[in-house]
Amino acid sequence: MLDLITRWDFSILYFIREHLQLPFLDSVSVFLSEAFDGGLLWLILCAVLLVFRKTRGVGIMMLCAMGFALVIGEWGMKNLFCRLRPCVVDPSVSLAVDVPKSYSFPSGHTGSSFAAAFALFLCSKKWGIPALVLAGIIGLSRMYLFVHFPTDVLAGAVLGILCALFACYLFRKFNLENKIQKIGINNIF
Repeated sequence: MLDLITRWDFSILYFIREHLQLPFLDSVSVFLSEAFDGGLLWLILCAVLLVFRKTRGVGIMMLCAMGFALVIGEWGMKNLFCRLRPCVVDPSVSLAVDVPKSYSFPSGHTGSSFAAAFALFLCSKKWGIPALVLAGIIGLSRMYLFVHFPTDVLAGAVLGILCALFACYLFRKFNLENKIQKIGINNIF
């Protein structure tokens, strides 16, 4: 079964490689890979949201969702499954980025992006929909760069969404958003 999934994954990656490679997409994919490494731009967005009392709860919920995705995906699932990256399995493909040192399954970039974007979506459809589109583009860029299999990206997206749903559940169950909005900015830093 795993061989069938891997063959299917590689067929998609090779299709992308053969039919969708463009210098512009190379640049965009490298930029997204670097800008969202470790969830960097999502963390900056969270920091901005923390500054304003009205959006403080959203920022903390996004941070929680990303934290859950980090613990479950990066520290748990990657070390449990130990799936090699496509660029390691087929080193003949030239890369536009360095070979990541961690395992492949699930995609951490995609997991953190969907965790942050879906948490934002649960609070604001207006801002959440563009964030989800961006999260999807980030996931696609990981396949484009040949550093993740499609199933890694799919698993990262599902994990991120589930982590956002869990963070939202906790916030609602314990009424955390109202409690957080009452906290003054001086009490956070």
